[in-house]
Amino acid sequence: MKALKWGLALTGIILIFVAAGTEKTSKLTSNFTKGNPGIASMDKLAFGPEGILLIGDTKNAAIYAINTMDFKEKSEAEEVNLEAFDQKIASSLGTTADQIQINDMAVNPISKSIYFSINIIDGTPVLLRLKGQEFEHISLQDVSYDKIELENAVGINAEDKRGRPLRVWAISDLKYHKGKVLVSGLSNKEFGSTFRSISFPFDDKQDYASLEIWHAAHGQYETHAPIKTFDIIELDKTDYLMASYTCTPLVLFPLDELKTGVHAKGRTVAELGAGNSPLDMISYEKEGKKYFLMSNSNRPVMRIKYDEIADFKETLTEPVEEFAATEGVAYDNLPFPYVLQMDILDDKNVIYLQRTADGDLVLRSRTSKWM
Repeated sequence: MKALKWGLALTGIILIFVAAGTEKTSKLTSNFTKGNPGIASMDKLAFGPEGILLIGDTKNAAIYAINTMDFKEKSEAEEVNLEAFDQKIASSLGTTADQIQINDMAVNPISKSIYFSINIIDGTPVLLRLKGQEFEHISLQDVSYDKIELENAVGINAEDKRGRPLRVWAISDLKYHKGKVLVSGLSNKEFGSTFRSISFPFDDKQDYASLEIWHAAHGQYETHAPIKTFDIIELDKTDYLMASYTCTPLVLFPLDELKTGVHAKGRTVAELGAGNSPLDMISYEKEGKKYFLMSNSNRPVMRIKYDEIADFKETLTEPVEEFAATEGVAYDNLPFPYVLQMDILDDKNVIYLQRTADGDLVLRSRTSKWM
């Protein structure tokens, strides 16, 4: 820890105390507390309204809402093209790239600032913001925040049949949608795969449903595999949870049915190939049509039209016998393999983090016209 502190001092990283500005007060932040939120692991990120950053902490099985006071509105973002991205982050923290884990990326839709959640191997959680070519270290020592602990989260010492820790899946993805913080992950219940809907500002209520899917590549129904990434899409004026899992089913759940006590069975609309895990998912609009993109561990970025999903009325209920074969909703493979994270940068551009063929980690923006 001492090395990290000296690294911050010596390498010239900009240290930002988010409590130092002129704080906006609103109904959303009126119940916030001032101090150190005590985040143990910096995992999933998502932005809510008014520059409020939501942080998913799997070690504490909690969601934190941080008032970043990043309110300065910007309509268009600057072009981004950074090579050796992990090395630059590591250098700014006084360490090496093999000592850091870049867990997530989120763009503030107001300021267009890009935030990154980092965990250092020694256990130190770090929140960074990109400013030009430099990184700002966002200090959480004295911030305005609120938090909610997840009910019945998977146990801190729980393991799967192979002895792998399950607590890392207490929060597998995180989104803000229409006044709700939406969280996928594992619970400690018999049917472990869980989707939570939490009112924001936080109160004592958490809606959470257990999930069941038909996994065509595995040829079985599953209730314990966590959603790996999700988005909310509107089809025929109805909001749906669109979720993807390892080996790679795409499943729809009507969002308004995911309530406490409900065991929801999803409609599998695609099998996108075994031997792969989905990593991130974003929706965007181009020439009046809506699309979503999904990045993957072993396949390139996939592009699917909303219309294709809406027009697919079937449900996959039979196994896909051939390894890595696909079924269901049609999709396009884009020429972007090994994309780890994505987000909407502004109305015309997306931002993505990609491992190139030569092993370099790059952060780039690209017009959505060519996505």
